[in-house]
Amino acid sequence: MTDGDERKDVRLRAARWGAAGCIAAVAALLTVLPWAAHGRLPDRLATHWSGDAAPDSSMPLWAAALFPAGVWLLIALALSVCRRRPWTGRHPWLSIALAPTGVVLVGAQASIVRANLDLTDWHQARQPAWGIVLILALAAVAGAVAWRLSVRSAATAPTAAPPELDLPEGERLVWFSRAANPWLQLLAAAGVLIAAAALVVLAVGLASPVMVWPLCTVCGVTALACALFSSVRAKVSEAGLEVAFGPLGWPARRWPTAAIESARAEHRLPSQVGGWGYRLSGLGTTVMLRAGDCLVIRPRGRRSDFAVSVDDAERGAALLNALRRRG
Repeated sequence: MTDGDERKDVRLRAARWGAAGCIAAVAALLTVLPWAAHGRLPDRLATHWSGDAAPDSSMPLWAAALFPAGVWLLIALALSVCRRRPWTGRHPWLSIALAPTGVVLVGAQASIVRANLDLTDWHQARQPAWGIVLILALAAVAGAVAWRLSVRSAATAPTAAPPELDLPEGERLVWFSRAANPWLQLLAAAGVLIAAAALVVLAVGLASPVMVWPLCTVCGVTALACALFSSVRAKVSEAGLEVAFGPLGWPARRWPTAAIESARAEHRLPSQVGGWGYRLSGLGTTVMLRAGDCLVIRPRGRRSDFAVSVDDAERGAALLNALRRRG
């Protein structure tokens, strides 16, 4: 097995474990929400409204806690067995379907708990119409985000530059490469889930804002930082080198060819640069997402290098040097 195959296998396993973790987290949240507030809920919970102000059906607490979780797990299982490899980029529609479904179920469960909170009889529960609109809006946003991330991750990498780098006059070549760290992506997803769960608990009224907002802030900042530096895209063209971070390609760093003194490929390890992510060390600045070859440049007038761990780094460095000499 080649290094590329090993990295692909590691990413596939991480994606499967991440998907399983997200499914389990949603199921746990659906179950815990009613039990966390059981002391403030009636024996039976109003669970359905047909358009009138008063509810028309109810469930005991244990059923209201387990039924949505069971529905969620059945949906996830049904979607998972539809394809042999449901969590790869080949079938992005699975995550696109699960994301809004999970938001709808969690939102509905939170609204049910809130409607029954501090009541003695489930007939007294009321469900405002704006709550349904809010849940549907959040589900639409979740679906759109899942679609964008899935389609971007499923897209094939752009064609690399030809091996021949003796560039004839007037010929233009462009080199692309991408890299991602699935563990940083999972950490970002975990931060988002924890922050979302804390907000749901706050909306239901189960915790004080003084306790919830610091947790949301820490998790939100952690998730944002991990998301920004969990993937990277490098591009070499006549304009120079562009290194873009995160799923949206922002922020980005750019060096014109005239501002680059030299370019090379170099094997680096996380232990050499101080860990994963955007690192500063004696070797200079390194964007370390996986161990192995890095594209390394020495900007003019600088004594330190900039390196980014991407595949096919040697070809990118060769093209950058050819463009630099021609320019």
